[in-house]
Amino acid sequence: MPKAFVYDMDGKQVGEVELSEAVFGVVPHQAAMHEVVKNHLANRRQGTQSALTRAEVSGGGRKPWRQKGTGRARQGSTRAPQWTHGGVVFAPKPRSYRYKVNKKVRRLAMLSALSAKAAGEQIKVIEDLSFPAIKAKDFKAFLGKLGVSGKALVVTPEPRKEVYLSARNLPGIRTSVSGVLNVYDIMNHDAFIVDKAALSKIEEVYGK
Repeated sequence: MPKAFVYDMDGKQVGEVELSEAVFGVVPHQAAMHEVVKNHLANRRQGTQSALTRAEVSGGGRKPWRQKGTGRARQGSTRAPQWTHGGVVFAPKPRSYRYKVNKKVRRLAMLSALSAKAAGEQIKVIEDLSFPAIKAKDFKAFLGKLGVSGKALVVTPEPRKEVYLSARNLPGIRTSVSGVLNVYDIMNHDAFIVDKAALSKIEEVYGK
């Protein structure tokens, strides 16, 4: 059964906790994780890119020169795509990139991501993740005590203002709530720092 060490806010190891085999002990499914991450990034796209076609740019109503006798290539408009200030061929228009992924695939991807973190011993459980004041300096010191120097995802059971505001300006650090975890954030960060209460919620939701 996978295990993770439990730390206090001073970075001292105060015990260990057994992780749910159903949530943190599955064999990671690479294809499912890839599909869900790709879906997450596609759904985040704004889709606001836009350009004008030759029918939409201004000007170009007059034929620039006669059809024959000039020695030059025939042209019907100065707003054709090959002209400077001309329209764009197959111009992109605002659209939605959203699409759905099967619920079972999303679940498998989440279990795979969590299990990969457990297998890589990248999960650090905190007894009670809280700060008395909003200070980025204190949060950075906390990470240093845990030995975390790279990118880290910090998970709490519910929104905690002091945690979010203390971490938001630190590069590579992202905070989240156990109820809105996504595979992309888990895989995109090296360390998975989770409050003990949030860990119980994760196992309760995904261990069914």
